[in-house]
Amino acid sequence: MERQKISEKFSELREKKEGALICYVMAGDPSSEKTGEIVKALVNGGADIIELGFPFSDPVADGPTIQVAGQRSLAAGMDTQRYFELIKTLDVGIPLVCMTYYNPVFRYGVEKFVEKAADAGISGLIVPDIPVEEAADLKNSCEKHGLDLIFLIAPTTTEGRVQKILERGSGFLYLVSRLGVTGAREDVSSSTRELLSRVETGLPKAVGFGISTGKQAAEVRDAGADAVIVGSAFVKIIEEGKDVNERLEALAKELKSGIRRAS
Repeated sequence: MERQKISEKFSELREKKEGALICYVMAGDPSSEKTGEIVKALVNGGADIIELGFPFSDPVADGPTIQVAGQRSLAAGMDTQRYFELIKTLDVGIPLVCMTYYNPVFRYGVEKFVEKAADAGISGLIVPDIPVEEAADLKNSCEKHGLDLIFLIAPTTTEGRVQKILERGSGFLYLVSRLGVTGAREDVSSSTRELLSRVETGLPKAVGFGISTGKQAAEVRDAGADAVIVGSAFVKIIEEGKDVNERLEALAKELKSGIRRAS
């Protein structure tokens, strides 16, 4: 099945005046076979874009929930080759994004990794630990193979660095709603609105880190976000292992409903 580009998905949603739901799960958690079912459940629930984590042993931006998911994936045998093979088998037409760290990309070979990702049907790449100033090789490979390179902007990102990210990023901007690592929180950070207003760009602005309910998703959309990113809340359901697909679909529906209400 041919998959949409990220820009195509946002254009489609813009016409409907609707925000995007971006769902993160760890590929291979708890197994490659189960990942296919998980992705299908999220799509059925209303996911517009899915981020599929590629596990790394030292995930500095991830909170405990996603760290443990990465360990489960590695224990189940996930590696680079299996990751790309899994991506190819996913029968979904929405954009898929790979989120990983620079070490496995560098060790595999930057050009080779990006080429394999493109061949597997990945639309974009998020590598949170590579500074924009050091991402020239990765950016060049992504441009060559038609992948978007998506950068993170935090409340502490300097204006100079924000401008470099706006020049070199594509697909969407990943705005980190709070300092610290990923993980579901009770409240949406007050810095979210300030960060959204501070970053002036034509690229879609997606807000992540800490969102887990439809109410929070609506608040983020109301604050001016084009997309809401949710990860740990989904990964927690997978970890608990009970009625997984049904609960994932229900949570995705709740989040998408909140986004639509705000839209």
